[in-house]
Amino acid sequence: MTQTFTTSLTDADRTVAFGAALARACTQSTTCYLHGDLGAGKTTFCRGFVQAMGHTGNVKSPTYTLVEPYLLTPWQVYHFDLYRLGDPEELEFMGIRDYFNDQALCLIEWPEKGQGWLPRADLDIRLRYDGEQRELIIDANTHVGVAIIDRLEWED
Repeated sequence: MTQTFTTSLTDADRTVAFGAALARACTQSTTCYLHGDLGAGKTTFCRGFVQAMGHTGNVKSPTYTLVEPYLLTPWQVYHFDLYRLGDPEELEFMGIRDYFNDQALCLIEWPEKGQGWLPRADLDIRLRYDGEQRELIIDANTHVGVAIIDRLEWED
């Protein structure tokens, strides 16, 4: 049970817009892994997602804090950036399991750094350079992920 979605994102505005479109398609607790090189657009994508959920302030990368919580209605959105994680076991000390609940939408940059301590991703989102633009590829790994892709409204 996998499903793949692919699109091209011509600039940062389209990346933000796609993050917002994906957020609108999330109707239940979801875990998204974000993969890509530095500067590929992972945090830009998260900005669109979090703002579409109702956050009106700045959306910054939690590179040094590891997680930035956005307690919105009806969702709690948690934006993780594990790039600077020294040891995956550190996630246990920060209470990682408490973040994944029925009211949570979790966006995790650099999930490979937390391997063994993170739940399975509903969506694996890959952003990669394609000349001057980015290619975005989503693999749905669960029924929740497949349903999100089915609800996604996006025009290339």
